[in-house]
Formats: sequence, C-alpha cells, structure tokens
Amino acid sequence: MALNNPINENINNSECSLDYVGVQHDDFDIAHEYQLMREGNQQDGAIVFFTGLVRDFNQGNDVTGLFLEHYPGMTEKALQDIVTQAKARWPVNRVRVIHRIGQLYLSDQIVYVAVSGKHREASFDACRFIMDYLKNQAPFWKKETTKQGDVWVAALEKDKTAMDKWQKE
Repeated sequence: MALNNPINENINNSECSLDYVGVQHDDFDIAHEYQLMREGNQQDGAIVFFTGLVRDFNQGNDVTGLFLEHYPGMTEKALQDIVTQAKARWPVNRVRVIHRIGQLYLSDQIVYVAVSGKHREASFDACRFIMDYLKNQAPFWKKETTKQGDVWVAALEKDKTAMDKWQKE
C-alpha cells in the first residue's frame, strides 16, 4: 500500500514545480524516479539524489533486517513541512521524497530524496538538509533485527548535530 501525496503543483512564470512525498511498503525504482525529475524539466541544470539502504552493521550489532513503523498522516505532514523549509531556503525546483515502511532486508532501499535546481550547490544543500531533518523530525520508528535479537534504534547524536548545523546557518 502506498500513501502518496503530491504536495505542490503550481505553474509560476512558465515553470512547473512538482513536489512529491510518498510513504510506502513497496520498493521504488531509482531510474523511474529520476526520469520523473527530468520529465518536462528544461529549466534546471542539476538533479541531486540520495538513496539510503539497509546495511549489515549498526552501533556494534550485526544487522539482518529492519522494520520501520510510522504515524500515518503525521509522517507525510512532517515530510511536507521539511520540503517546504528546504524550498524556502534554497532556489530549487522539484523535490521528491519516498520513504519505505514495513519489513526490509539487507541492501533494501529505505529512502529516496531528489532535488532539482538551476545549480548544483543549492540542490546538494537542499538534499542534505532534507535528509538531516528527516532523520530527526519525521515520525518513523526503526527496529533492527540483529543476531543478538531485535533492537529499537534511538536517534543518534551525530544526526542531531547534523540538523543543528542548519539552524546555525
């Protein structure tokens, strides 16, 4: 089941801005998502994207899987707010955020964040900002399956430090 929300579709000075937030069980296709960022987009010179994967090691534990829960409605709203903040800070055009929920296994894709803009600097900064805020402010709960047993994962100090950096700028 996909909970998908196009969050902003407006035409301004002959430019189309289409932002998208999706929270879903199903995997996503990076090539398809990238093509959606390019489609009809002749005004941007940069598309930056990040994809997060389930890895086999975290905080001293051997990880074999991951279960992600979220708060429906609240999660999408939090992601939309993060995208809105990024677009207020940087001159970027399109933003796509997809976050998976449910049971995931090693090497599965977890999150996709893509940002397009006229220049790479703003696109890189906005993409990193979205990920840093997503890690801290979006209501997702992560339980890792490890060889030592299941472990609920708390927020890391390094993630909070990354977000705090943006508040100082």
